[in-house]
Formats: sequence, C-alpha cells, structure tokens
Amino acid sequence: MPKQPLRRLLLSTALLCTSTAALADIRVGVDVSTTGPAASIGIPSKNTILMWPETLGGQKAHYVLLDDGSDPAAAVRNVRKLISEEKVDVIVGPNITPTAIASLDAVAEGETPMVALAASAAIIEPQTDARRRWAFKMPQNDSHMATVLTEYMSNHGVKTVGFIGFNDAYGESWWREFSKLAEVRKLKVVANERFSRNDTSVTGQVLKLMAANPDAILVAGAGTPSVLPQKTLGERGYKGKVYQTHGIATWDFLRVGGKDVEGTLFPTGPVVVARQLPDSHPVRKVAMEFVTRYEAKYGADSVTQFAGDAWGAWQLLDDAARRALKTGAQPGTREFRAAMRDALETTTNLTIPNGVMNMNAKDHQGFDQRSRVMGVIRNGKFAYAGDK
Repeated sequence: MPKQPLRRLLLSTALLCTSTAALADIRVGVDVSTTGPAASIGIPSKNTILMWPETLGGQKAHYVLLDDGSDPAAAVRNVRKLISEEKVDVIVGPNITPTAIASLDAVAEGETPMVALAASAAIIEPQTDARRRWAFKMPQNDSHMATVLTEYMSNHGVKTVGFIGFNDAYGESWWREFSKLAEVRKLKVVANERFSRNDTSVTGQVLKLMAANPDAILVAGAGTPSVLPQKTLGERGYKGKVYQTHGIATWDFLRVGGKDVEGTLFPTGPVVVARQLPDSHPVRKVAMEFVTRYEAKYGADSVTQFAGDAWGAWQLLDDAARRALKTGAQPGTREFRAAMRDALETTTNLTIPNGVMNMNAKDHQGFDQRSRVMGVIRNGKFAYAGDK
C-alpha cells in the first residue's frame, strides 16, 4: 500500500513528459517579395529566414515560405493559404506597405498574429481598429525616422525641401509624417510630387522639383525604384542634397544607383552601419553579432536593414513563444494564436539588430530613439553619418 502513491506519482510524471514531447511544432507562415519591384527588399529577408534556428521558445518550429511577387492580391492569397491550409500559428511579412495593409483583413479573420516586415505606421495604427489588433511590425515607423531626418536637415542648414514619394501607402505615410515634422523644424516644403514603383521615367516630376529650387530633395521610396528620381535629378543638373528613407538600405540600391547615389543621406537602423557605431551604442553588440553571422554566410558588406529586421522577427517570435507556451496553450490551436498575440504585445526590453523593443496595447512596434541613426553613402557603401 505505501507504494501506491509513488506509482501514481511516477505515472503522472510519465504522462506529463509524454504530453510535453508530443507538443506540436510551432508553424510560422512567411510571405515575402522575392520577385517584382520589391525583390531587393524581399531577397535579404529570405536570406535571413533561411538562417533561422529550428526552434521557437525551445519548441521545434516549422517554417512555410511563400513569394508574393510584390503584389498585394498575391500577398492576400498567400496569407489566406498559410492560415487556412498550412494552419500556421503566426505570419511573418509581408515586405512592403501595400501588401501588408492588404493582408490585415485576412489575419484578423483568421485570428492569427502578423509580424510585418514593412515600415508604414498605417499597418498597426490605429489600434482601435480591430484588424490591427493582430498586426505588429519590425521596421521603424515613418514618424520615427522622419524625426531624425528633419533634425539632421535643420542642423545642416537646409531651409527648403522638395518631396517626391511613391504614389502608394508608403509615399503617403512619409508625406504625412515628413510634412508635419518639417513644419516643426521650420523647413519649407516647396514641391510635392509622386511616382510609381514601376515607372521608367520621372522627368516631368523632376523638372517641377527643380523649378522650385529647393536646398534639398527627399525621395520617399524603397528599394531599387528609389534610384530613378535621384538618377534623373543628377542628369538634369540638380546640385542640392538628396535624402532618401530607410527603405533604400539594400545592396541592390547601391549596385543600380552607382555613382548617381554617392553622398545620399538617409535615416537607418543601427545594423546597417553597426561597425562604425560607437561602442557605447546600446544596440551595437547585438547588431554586430548578427552582422558577423550573416556575412559569414552571404559575404562581406552584405547586411541590409531588411536582413536585420528579419532576424529581429525571429528573436521577437522566440521571446513571445517562450511566454505563450507557459500558458499551456498548444501550437496549432486558436488559444495558442491568441497567446502569441498577447505575448507579442507585452514584449519588454528586447534588443534586436535594429533597436530595443517595448510593446504595449497602443504600440505594436515598440522602438525608441535607440533604433535610428543617420547614414550616408560613401565610396559606394553605407556609412555612419552621425546624428547631429
């Protein structure tokens, strides 16, 4: 009789171990743009995703990777497929603002958290919108980058600025944030133009910009399409400073732009210029760990903003999964997806290659000033320009 409680204890322990061992893989659906106009952004993301560890929160993970061709309709199809057919617990991606915004309905209907790799704050704001309750994102908000950009312009004698941006949600978001902060910094915006990611000529827009004779011009685009306005400005003899957004930090931008983009100033995440940051920078150590790992696989000077964001996404999911699993919810269930959403929203002091994340119910991005620096293209490479 005295041995019976011991047998029960051993049996309970065995059942617990069996239950833990039988826990399903955490399934992650990934949608990126490895073809189309945004391929220069999507390919570094994919390169990093192929480096992701095989676990999340200590539990085995399974990744399903799809390409949306930079097309919003394709992105929505992919996201719906990942949720309904692949039964994923969380989505990573899409890469660009139009595809990410187009996917909001699908993730909300599927009650599946999405960690976007696109920049616009419109992906996650306002949080009063039920769809955006399921949306999070890695890149810095446009307002965050516009703040350091306008400060840098003001500190370097810029008085008048011309603006040319994508004619989509990315360009509109940048216009909204930049124009607001330009007014605060007493920068006069003297021209406002738009162009398409697929345009082959922007001569008309550039002529209008140059007619306004601004001290500087901001190109609010991302990836290789952002080269076209700057190249055309150079061909037309523009002598002022050209600024770009953090969306240009890809090596394809440097390759396509060549000498035409030399001297470009842009806000960026710390990972892009990690080697040149002072040792005291709070993100440098983590950024350099990723740079070293990435360059060992893909070669020297191969890291981009978007590669860093994709590695940060794995760190974010790893941290959230560890806490979600502690709730007892099982991967593959509605309860686990909800637990992941809640864990993402309560991320605290997580240092990733592009900043330090502190999320809450009102902020599904979570970066502060530690996530941004000013960069410059110097001798065909991305370099640290300082922040003053």
